[in-house]
Amino acid sequence: MTAARTVLAISGSDRLDFLQGLVTNDVTRAEGALIYAALLTPQGKYLADFFLTARGDAILLDVDADLAPSLIQRLSMYKLRADVTIEDSGLTVSRGTGPVPEGALPDPRHPDMGWHLYSETALPDDGTDWDAVRVAHCIPQSGIELVPNDTFLLEAGFERLSGVDFRKGCYVGQEVTARMKHKTELRKGFATVEVVGTAPVGTPITAGGKSAGTLFTQSGGRGIAYLRFDRATGPMEAAGAAISLPKK
Repeated sequence: MTAARTVLAISGSDRLDFLQGLVTNDVTRAEGALIYAALLTPQGKYLADFFLTARGDAILLDVDADLAPSLIQRLSMYKLRADVTIEDSGLTVSRGTGPVPEGALPDPRHPDMGWHLYSETALPDDGTDWDAVRVAHCIPQSGIELVPNDTFLLEAGFERLSGVDFRKGCYVGQEVTARMKHKTELRKGFATVEVVGTAPVGTPITAGGKSAGTLFTQSGGRGIAYLRFDRATGPMEAAGAAISLPKK
């Protein structure tokens, strides 16, 4: 099943400049394409991730329905006197990995994530096991791995997922994100791990009795984990499940 989504329409003559100064990706590339982006706190922490595409005189913003109210509130706070209107588009989101319907756009995070279609009527669910796809390619999801006011963008793999542009100029949280980019190596982050057994989403991972991270979505003997990489060098466990990094 696909999580409920809300599709906002951002319109007005200042819509492009407004979004360009706020979000992590280059909104000028949203014409005829889908881009993945996020809104951050000034301290560089995740608030919401979403997809953007230009359609007519508006930019559509596709966000998890649970995040929509707080995102609208935050965008409205930044709007000030800009000629920008933020409203529900009334459109639905269909997703799939099979034959591509007319008007659908490819998911920019990974080719195996299929396509998105924005229309008045949703298409039937095509049965894609989204957890399996996400785990295979370590793609975090809002409400599970991505935590507002906590997650850092680069630890969540947004550069690999085409969710951040380091050439576009300033946006909220840009300075912190740029500093993390130029570190020699991230010390924490998401990774796909091997899992023998199962554990509830959010279960702490330990290694040698020390905290090593958290286990999240699992599928087919693998899972997405947030790890302290310096402690994830050997056997780990999470509520009785054996955790390990895949052998290279």
